[in-house]
Parts: sequence; structure tokens; C-alpha cells
Amino acid sequence: MIDIINNYEEFKDNLYKAGMSVGGGNNEGVFSLCDYYGENIIWHTEDIATDPWEWRMRVLREEMDIAYGKFFFKKSGFITKEWYPYFYAVRRGDRDLYEEYEAGNISLFAKKIYELITEYKELPIHLLKQYGGFSSEDKSKFDAAVTELQMKFYITMCGRARKISRAGEEYGWSAGVFCLTEDFFSEDVLEKVSEITAEAAYDKIYQRILTLNPEAIPKKVRKFILG
Repeated sequence: MIDIINNYEEFKDNLYKAGMSVGGGNNEGVFSLCDYYGENIIWHTEDIATDPWEWRMRVLREEMDIAYGKFFFKKSGFITKEWYPYFYAVRRGDRDLYEEYEAGNISLFAKKIYELITEYKELPIHLLKQYGGFSSEDKSKFDAAVTELQMKFYITMCGRARKISRAGEEYGWSAGVFCLTEDFFSEDVLEKVSEITAEAAYDKIYQRILTLNPEAIPKKVRKFILG
């Protein structure tokens, strides 16, 4: 089903076929397209055709139907628009963040970050920290909250941006930009979610993974799906 991947276009084509993939080289006993990379695929060369590190942002910049973020095992991954509603149905369904917060299922840091993104629509990491008043001492809790919101499908990465100096010039390394999941894909994705039960979504994803990797470890597959 999956072919050897020699460049970005082949990566993209195979991702559409698979529907989902762990982002890094460790497939966690489930599935990763990295296992199909050819010899000329080399990380951190900044070659947009053959460097998988560049592909993370290329899919967000160039495609309209691929999501990238910390979706699996609190690490990066890709999900296509076709499969996104099924993960959304399992991880979030019709749950409301504030109800989840009151129930103790969402952290205070995550609630604060969610409110900032709701207000500003899109925010890079450095402005989330600045506007939220998060200090260096808050780093571990802040990072955990950003991951928590992605894993529970409340926010998702939508690009990257650099800091802006007082003179209006960009500087430093690029950082991830986040938006609400509702603002990332078109309304038809959420409409589809309303038609899917969590149980049916779980079963569909599970069977898909077994198609991609018949030797997938059941315990890991469950964690891959549920987060």
C-alpha cells in the first residue's frame, strides 16, 4: 500500500493514502511513514524536497487538508482531513473545554492558553507566553498545556512565525503558530464528527492501522487512538 518515499511529493501522496502517521522515526509500534524513507531522505539539510523537518511546515503552508501537531504519544504526527473527524470524535466529541475544566480534565494553564487563542484567533508560541504572562519558571507546565490542548483536539498548529523587533523586522528562530481546531478545517469536518460515535470512530481507526501495519502492538494502537 505504501511506496518508498524519495521526496516531498511522494511523502504527501503516501500520507493521503495512509491517512495518518507518527511524525518522527520511532513508529512506537504502530505506524510511521518514516519507515518508508529512501536513502536520499536526510533530516535537517533545509532542502525542502528531501528534508522531512521542512515537510512539517510545507503541509501546513501548501496543503489545505493535512493537519500537523502533537497528536500521538505527546509527539508530532500527521492526520489528513479524511481521517481527522474520526480522531476528533474519539478524543473530543461534543465535549466543551469549560465543562472539562470544571470536571478537572483540563489544566488551568491549558484553559488560559485556549482563551488567548480564542481571542486572537492565531498566536505563535512567543506571543502566547507574552500575552499570558507565562514566565520561564512556567515552561514545563506551559509546554505540557500546549501539548494537552493538541492531544485533546482543542487547538492545532497552523503555521510558524518569527519574532518581530520594534523596528518591525523579523529575527530569531521560527516558532509554531496555533489556532482553534474549529478554525483550521472547514465546517464539513465538524459536521461529519456529529455523525460519528466515538466507538465507531475508534473501530475504524483501529482497522486502518491494522491495514497499514498488521503487526501493530494492540496496547500501542489503543494509546495511538485515544491519546
